[in-house]
Amino acid sequence: MAMITFEEMKKKAWEAADILRGSISSAEYKDYILGMLFLKRLSDVFDEEAERVERETGDHDLAWNDPDEHQYFLPEGCRWGDIQKLTQKIGDTLNTITQKIEDQNPVMEKVLGNIDFNSYKLGDLKQRDTNLSALIRNFSAIPMRNADLESPDMLGDVYMYLIERFADDAGKKGGEFFTPHQIAALLARILDPKEGMRIHDPCCGSGGAVIQCARLVKEEGGNPANLTLTGQEKNIGTWGLCKMNMLLHGYIDADIRAGDTIREPQFLLDDHLMQFDRVISNPPFSLDKWGQEMAERDPFGRFGYGVPPATKGDWAFVLHMINILNETGKLAVIVPHGVLFRGGAEGKIRTNVLKDDLVEAVIGLAPSLFFGTSIPAGVLIVNKDKPAERKGKVLFIEASAEFQEGKNQNCLRREDIEKIVTAYRDYKDVEKFCRVVPMEEIAENDYNLNITRYVDTTPEEEVVDVAAVARELHDLRERRAMVEAEMDRYLEELGYTGRSA
Repeated sequence: MAMITFEEMKKKAWEAADILRGSISSAEYKDYILGMLFLKRLSDVFDEEAERVERETGDHDLAWNDPDEHQYFLPEGCRWGDIQKLTQKIGDTLNTITQKIEDQNPVMEKVLGNIDFNSYKLGDLKQRDTNLSALIRNFSAIPMRNADLESPDMLGDVYMYLIERFADDAGKKGGEFFTPHQIAALLARILDPKEGMRIHDPCCGSGGAVIQCARLVKEEGGNPANLTLTGQEKNIGTWGLCKMNMLLHGYIDADIRAGDTIREPQFLLDDHLMQFDRVISNPPFSLDKWGQEMAERDPFGRFGYGVPPATKGDWAFVLHMINILNETGKLAVIVPHGVLFRGGAEGKIRTNVLKDDLVEAVIGLAPSLFFGTSIPAGVLIVNKDKPAERKGKVLFIEASAEFQEGKNQNCLRREDIEKIVTAYRDYKDVEKFCRVVPMEEIAENDYNLNITRYVDTTPEEEVVDVAAVARELHDLRERRAMVEAEMDRYLEELGYTGRSA
């Protein structure tokens, strides 16, 4: 049997959205579709493993009922063949099945249980059964065994594709759980993760940024299994999506925890914040009520540079990230442009961070790159181990013109990413694009990091050659005199001399 391609798989998987679209918002129906895809993948791989073990041992009971023979064990009654037989009270039964699967596989704790297949959001009981039956039929037609797949990473890529489509459909809400993969790829390229590193995203959404770091290590010949991948996510539903994403990509040991990063940081070591080599993140923009009430007495001392205003949590997240970097750590974080120039408490924090020479680069991105907002954003690069030649300097990259225009949303092209990454690595002036600025100049500007203060992108005025213009004017006058003389001659021949009779 021919293997299914990525294009075929994503088309078939996206057809599931048509079943629920219109009756439930995309921000919510994603959970049911992604959950069903995950269940089908688990079951197909379980069947594949069981058949292999039975072939090799001849022991049917061992193959199908011994958890030690499987990466993830699905107890009897919880496999796709059982799910296909459901006709009534499907949602209630699916909830029971997912709970049993979680009980057998601690790594999946609360991942599937967060999805309520018996929710009223799917309609009344009859409509619920109709919708879920249609979803089951749809996914039954999609082969998901390893032997069926064109490439081993394909299911993870399909999952990411679906999340991106759901984010696009969800508009503003989509930005809460997904960062466009091109932007995540840009941040990963700048951070340049290597084997053995500890990588963390404190606002990880569905996990795409962390996965991009692992993918980059693999593309460069490293083993992503030798990375420590971690993340924290406040929204419990999105946390479940992230856990599924990691498992489908094969990152079984990825440590994704639920909770409020500012109020309840989950990654601690002996009551201190755990330290990381690389931090990559797209935190919520200008979050209101981020937790200022506890900042003054923060047990982790994260606000030594200052306490951000109660209605704008941008610097709260950046300060948390700075505090979880180890002595050679590097951070790439998406920020709204206001972070770069707003005054008051934010201005004091920015000044203190700059005085400690932590900021390595500031990158301005194009507008409409993110779901649900057209405003342009920036990237702040913090490096606790700046090379000697970069100390006392900040690189400003004005990349707002580097993008491909889309109907609803713009995107970064491969060449745009390459241009930005090359500028960051070269760390030298490029006219109209980037400039290395000494800290003394930034201090003169009251530590304002507004990119256009430092990178002049105004078009060059055309140089006027006055002598050439004068010659052209002289030639035009001569030509006009010749034309007028010829016209007078024609008129005179016709008897029109211009003199009164």
